[in-house]
Amino acid sequence: MNSGLILTCVLLQCDLPIQLREQQDHSKRRCSAHQVEPGRKHQVSVHAAQTTRISAPSPEKVVFIQMLRPPVSPADAVNPEESLRTHNHPVERYQQIHQEVVSATEECVGPMRLTQEPIQVLLVFAKEDSQSDAFWWACDRAGFRCNIARTPESAAECFLDKHHEIIVIDGRLSRYFEPEAVCRSIRATKPSENTVILAVVPQKPPDQDEPSVLPLLCAGFSRRFVENSSVTACYNELIQIEHGEVRCQFKLRACNSVFTALEHCQEAVEITSEHHVIQYVNPAFERMMGYHKGELIGKELTELPKSDKNRADLLDTINTCIKKGKEWQGIYYARKKSGDSIQQHVKITPVIGQGGKIRHFVAIKRPHIDNNNQVHKFNKEERCSGEHSQSECHSLRHRDRRKDSIDARSLSSRGSDAPSLQNRRYSSVARIHSMTIEAPITKVINIINAAQESSPVTVAEALDRVLEILRTTELYSPQLASKEDDPHTNDLVGGLMNDGLRRLSGNEYVFCKNMSQSQLAIPVTLNDVPPPIAEMLSDEECWEFNILELEAATHKRPLTYLGLKIFTSFGVCDFLNCSEATLRSWLQLIETSYHSSNSYHNSTHAADVLHATAYFLRKERVKSSLDQLDEVAALVAASVHDVDHPGRTNSFLCNAGSELAILYNDTAVLESHHAALAFQLTVRDSKSNIFKNIDRNQFRTLRQAIIDMVLATEMTRHFEHVNKFVNSINKPMAAIEETSSSSMNSDCEGQANIRNSPENRLLIKRMLIKCADVANPCRPLELCIEWAGRISEEYFAQTDEEKRQGMPVVMPVFDRNTCSVPKSQISFMDYFITDMFDAWDAFASLPGLMEHLSENYKYWKGLDEMKCKSLRPPPPS
Repeated sequence: MNSGLILTCVLLQCDLPIQLREQQDHSKRRCSAHQVEPGRKHQVSVHAAQTTRISAPSPEKVVFIQMLRPPVSPADAVNPEESLRTHNHPVERYQQIHQEVVSATEECVGPMRLTQEPIQVLLVFAKEDSQSDAFWWACDRAGFRCNIARTPESAAECFLDKHHEIIVIDGRLSRYFEPEAVCRSIRATKPSENTVILAVVPQKPPDQDEPSVLPLLCAGFSRRFVENSSVTACYNELIQIEHGEVRCQFKLRACNSVFTALEHCQEAVEITSEHHVIQYVNPAFERMMGYHKGELIGKELTELPKSDKNRADLLDTINTCIKKGKEWQGIYYARKKSGDSIQQHVKITPVIGQGGKIRHFVAIKRPHIDNNNQVHKFNKEERCSGEHSQSECHSLRHRDRRKDSIDARSLSSRGSDAPSLQNRRYSSVARIHSMTIEAPITKVINIINAAQESSPVTVAEALDRVLEILRTTELYSPQLASKEDDPHTNDLVGGLMNDGLRRLSGNEYVFCKNMSQSQLAIPVTLNDVPPPIAEMLSDEECWEFNILELEAATHKRPLTYLGLKIFTSFGVCDFLNCSEATLRSWLQLIETSYHSSNSYHNSTHAADVLHATAYFLRKERVKSSLDQLDEVAALVAASVHDVDHPGRTNSFLCNAGSELAILYNDTAVLESHHAALAFQLTVRDSKSNIFKNIDRNQFRTLRQAIIDMVLATEMTRHFEHVNKFVNSINKPMAAIEETSSSSMNSDCEGQANIRNSPENRLLIKRMLIKCADVANPCRPLELCIEWAGRISEEYFAQTDEEKRQGMPVVMPVFDRNTCSVPKSQISFMDYFITDMFDAWDAFASLPGLMEHLSENYKYWKGLDEMKCKSLRPPPPS
């Protein structure tokens, strides 16, 4: 383990911060496939968890398979071909076997702490016999995960998938496969360099000589095992391998990450033996000295040219110091390959190894800050060679890409008069000095550019990546996992947040508007509301208010009745200076413009959003943050936010080439239409124009607020709105609560200042209507289930029409014959709802809603675990 000690010593000497870590991805996939081992009747469910380990030069990926069934007795066996035929599987490639999850163990390489997952073992046996079973049970006893492969092909495939630490190959029956050939094929793969391969060889009669082990070693085997069907013998062999070769290989494998750090280190590193023979130099050393590592490794330091600028006794002084096991550091002149001398700051550290003796010397070198010309020349010699790592090349490409745009000041700052290593920086993007008006993002980029000029190289590289991100358009949209991992989330999010495939076709989608409503008499005032409906409306301030009962009682006209009640309670008519009759006419006009044929996006949904909006507006912190104009704008926006909705998504309209998609350039098509149509309908007739009596300036302010809130319901900017709310309101207010040591009044005053700024009031209104629009998962369970069924039916109908018209299917999982409604609800809650309502609850204090959300999530999870795809569990048999 001397190599681990050397690398540890090197990293401890580096001035630049380096972090080595094992990174785990806890996302889990679940496969529905069942595999059956030949000769066994038990099914094996596959559950894979994916773990990524950082190693050089590219990450190593290990997939652990949890095994669920042990071998069974021959009495339980069934015909393997029949089993495979029953489950519609191809010929089995490798068998996955049950093993309880064993807790990971910790190992240390110097100060580096590693976590070793349970050992994985691959058994390559053409036939099941007592020997293969003995190794299986030995793995079970040792707590190892185990796979069985029957053919060389399945063995190679399984190994490339799992990267086992131990492979046991049956070498007794060569008529099935050549064990040496199997071993060579595995050794030909990159992951096998840290794998122990064990050959099972047949027992020899006592009168025969012991065969040589060299042929097995030459084939790539690590050791051999003379056949012994004793579980204890197999267990002992595996345990010895684990405590010996496996642990050593595990630590050596971890050293790859340390070498990666050395390869990226900006300081020159040189490692020599105790006899001063060069064993390693990193790329920074090559660039500094002008040598290729092939010209240096294996040579003694005394063979390299020396600079005549050092004092005569300097080398003797250094050798005397380091031979005593002491560290030496100071200024030293080295001669480059070109013959030039370079003044360096050098730190040499002895590394104590086996026997307590010095086994290596590690030298860390950097150009001395007084040698200006050498530093500048060194910078110019840096190039992206084929031996550099991918990330280094990536960074240098960005530097090269920007060279043409360096302004005069940037060039002068990189001249030979630069006094220090601060000149080893990436050039920044050229400033646009002629601009008199800068957007905020331009100012941010300029600040980052300026910071790069005076930052360490590692920070400058990180800022390069920041600039790349800032130049993208999707700043707030998280990246989804692969479609195979979670097709429900991908289809749902893709359908809601994208604008479709822009495929030109002859399919034109035109609204099939259904204005017919039942002819229930509309009340002139609240006093004319029928008593049963009035009794229902008396509970409208309660979150558990049942909008579906109101829908039934009003014959699908809940918006008008609920609107009269809520608008009156908020004094909307007084604020707008309009009569209650005008308000009634307007509500009726808006309600009839919703499509009652839609299962979800109808006037009942609008009434439900209006109810949630009013409920939020009555919360103390929301109420104290907004003025009456904001409240009126919110109530109007909630009422009209989906008016004339066709029951199809934006992506559908774009793919269909609809008139609206063309009109609004495939951008926020429906939301733009809802806002525009709402004002067109309102101002068309004086009898229903609720804005006719307010002055022009007030109307413009109110109109802008309504439009902004309606557009905020568009899902492509969902994460932008939520993140801005969290960062501008949640976090600052939380910071005041946590850190303020003054009186409660000053706390309240500071939080009020945050809430009441014009920018943050805008964020509050957007968040309010967004939460109101998708509050169904926070409703009582029965309401939540009903709304889930309605939105699913609308998506099913869209998928049916897309297939019927030969259009791209926006959300393939919403096929009424195969869709799992519980999965779709879980995905929607996970991706959109939970974080948003956590943020809204932190601001508005909504414990009741969060309790409903938790209970509803558990309900859908329970159905999903039961493999139930419908809204409700099947009735008991």
